[in-house]
Amino acid sequence: MRINEEDVETFDSLEDPRVFLQLRPEYQLHSYNRSVTCQPLSVSEGELILHKVTVYQDNLQPQIIVDYICKLSSLPAEQHPVLLSSTSFALLCQLSVKNIHLFDAPDLISILKAFVSLGIPHSHSMLDVFETNFCHKVWEMSLDQLLLVADLWRYLGRRVPRFLKIFFSYLNLHWKDLSLSQLIHLIYIIGESRQAPQDLMQKLESLILKYIDLINLEEVGSVCLGFFKSSSGLSEFVMRKFGDLACADMQHLSSYALVNILKMFRFTHVDHVNFMKQFGQIAPQRIPSLGVQGVMHLTLACSALRFLDERVMNAVAASLPPRVAYCRSKDVAKILWSFGTLNYKPPNAEEFYSSLINEIHRKMLEFNRYPEHLLTCLLGLAFSEYFPVELIDFALSPGFVRLAQERSKFEVTKELYTLDGTVGIECPDYRGNRLSSQLQQEGSEMLWNLARKDMSSKPEFLEALFLLETMLGGPQYVKHHMILPHTRSSDLEVQLDVNMKPLPFNREAIPIEDVAKLRLKHVGVNLTDDLMNQLLKGKSRGHSQGEIESDSGQQPLKLEEETAKPVGSSLCNKVDRLAGLSPPTCLQAPQVKLAIQLTNRNQYCYGSRDLLGLHNMKRRQLNQLGYRVVELSHWEWLPLLKRTRLEKLAFLHEKVFTSAL
Repeated sequence: MRINEEDVETFDSLEDPRVFLQLRPEYQLHSYNRSVTCQPLSVSEGELILHKVTVYQDNLQPQIIVDYICKLSSLPAEQHPVLLSSTSFALLCQLSVKNIHLFDAPDLISILKAFVSLGIPHSHSMLDVFETNFCHKVWEMSLDQLLLVADLWRYLGRRVPRFLKIFFSYLNLHWKDLSLSQLIHLIYIIGESRQAPQDLMQKLESLILKYIDLINLEEVGSVCLGFFKSSSGLSEFVMRKFGDLACADMQHLSSYALVNILKMFRFTHVDHVNFMKQFGQIAPQRIPSLGVQGVMHLTLACSALRFLDERVMNAVAASLPPRVAYCRSKDVAKILWSFGTLNYKPPNAEEFYSSLINEIHRKMLEFNRYPEHLLTCLLGLAFSEYFPVELIDFALSPGFVRLAQERSKFEVTKELYTLDGTVGIECPDYRGNRLSSQLQQEGSEMLWNLARKDMSSKPEFLEALFLLETMLGGPQYVKHHMILPHTRSSDLEVQLDVNMKPLPFNREAIPIEDVAKLRLKHVGVNLTDDLMNQLLKGKSRGHSQGEIESDSGQQPLKLEEETAKPVGSSLCNKVDRLAGLSPPTCLQAPQVKLAIQLTNRNQYCYGSRDLLGLHNMKRRQLNQLGYRVVELSHWEWLPLLKRTRLEKLAFLHEKVFTSAL
């Protein structure tokens, strides 16, 4: 059966998130349902009411005003525009504002419900007065009434932060009284309002656990969406419970709820393996009938969780080209980013990428409004080795750079710098725009500060650095820096001469008085095969583990003294000479340059040894610049931390000198 594209792409942002309200009769007590109508009012009856308003305006009692507004809201829908433009109805609204202090809470709710039915514009000035009066009555109302009022404001499309703030204060005292339906509805309202006090959200999470065995799958999706939209986290325990519930009956889980649960797994970074496996089985069949926004969220969740399922990615890639026109700039950006991050090219890669690149060209006006999306597109493409030069030239132009810095809600310097540095290495024939040296410097310093802080806090890195210095002869033989600053992670660089002996190239770690000594001899221990065999057998000829130091007796320096700030202008250079020193044989040009990288699991696809896009791109570029990458993988190095110092040294010796051959 052919799927109608327009039906698939139709998404009602107001009604679709409210489907859960049809699942329990209790929801009708505190929610608005537009399908429930009052006794219809004829046009002639409506005209009579409006005539009475004009004639008796000064003598209308408050209850009559409420009654008239409610009755007029029952006019046929085609009469609503006529009514809203009527001077008599405007007069009736003025009378409601004038007498508003005489209305009780049920009266105010009835009027607000009528306004929703009539489609009163959410920006109408009289609604300010109604919000203020609802604020005054919060502490007099029941939970059902408060939820209904909040729901009516939501349906009207009006933001009411003052009312919600007082409502949430009320809830902080009465949250334990919430029933299951009230709890789910409240979380929906919180999500739609995008505001949530974190102390209240923690209380609501405890209620979720109380009702966990009674919540159905669609309600799980609503809870996830509400917490996601309000940027509120759920504990790993709750997310695993939700994952278990979904796994128990995933075939009957709606695609809408599935997307919302995935959003929350993405937000909380909880890896529910069984959920993702079952998702991988059902998603390929659902993707063709899912709107592109839903497809984007599925794909983005996979990349955020580092979960590569080729069946899912192939289904996404196959479904998108025919309906790429339905993509927003955000959808194009997140999909390209996801494929690039997972470092995966589908079987129809040529068709897939060409259709999305063409869509970027067609949506340039939209990208001008959301410049960060264009940068996301181009970085995702760069991970996948696609470099549309016209788009890159535009993105790095002074005008667009200025636009991105002014309009974007996010800091874009890192993205601009990563794109610029990548182009400098991978596009040797590119002659278009490049970042200014000032922006390069800013990006370099920003990323270096982040990387240095990150690595300096990791004991496994500090131990690797110290042992490498010990093995090679001192801090002057190892340099902790970012060889390619734009790739956002640091390296331990080692340089070897033609005899495969380490060179003391790290001048920042060499005291001035020792430079002359370095011109005369190597500093360090030559770890020969014979010596390594003796070390591993425990026969170190009288040296204890702590005595394997340099011939000069120089102790390793502190990390702050070992590290050197990168220079933005040297980003794409072939890197780091010993300027100012004469070229004696011990300081000759290196024969081999090693980029030693201590990896962690977040650099790989989940459960595999396949690098993610950014890290794969970095290695690709290091190879292009003549470096040999030496990987100290987390699955090798972390278990070694519990072993002896000699075993660690032997491991590092093999890594460094075997890689150099």
